[in-house]
Amino acid sequence: QVQVVESGGGLVQTGGSLSLSCKASGRFVSINAMGWYRQAPGRQRELVATLTRDGSAHYADTAEGRFTISGNNAENTIYLQMNSLKFEDTAVYYCKADVNRRVVAIVRAEYWGQGTQVTVSS
Repeated sequence: QVQVVESGGGLVQTGGSLSLSCKASGRFVSINAMGWYRQAPGRQRELVATLTRDGSAHYADTAEGRFTISGNNAENTIYLQMNSLKFEDTAVYYCKADVNRRVVAIVRAEYWGQGTQVTVSS
């Protein structure tokens, strides 16, 4: 199977910074992309940022200019550096890995981590 594990959440004051990391491991052939999503209480899960294997990054408008996604292909790991945090950034942050697995043929599948809590105090 495939495991996706996030780390690095915590409590920070408004204007502060936090860094998250996410590692994918297990039985897969390759990773197409990994990304960060978040879900605040009472709201739907939303995109924060994604990173493809070739290094193309995409950000939600709410993250553009404040958050930076980066990755290490050799370690199957991505990071999210969050600066100038706002109260509204408070959420559980989830990592998703879009991977290719060999079953009989190559199939594409998505796996989610358990999430890490980010709390920004006002």
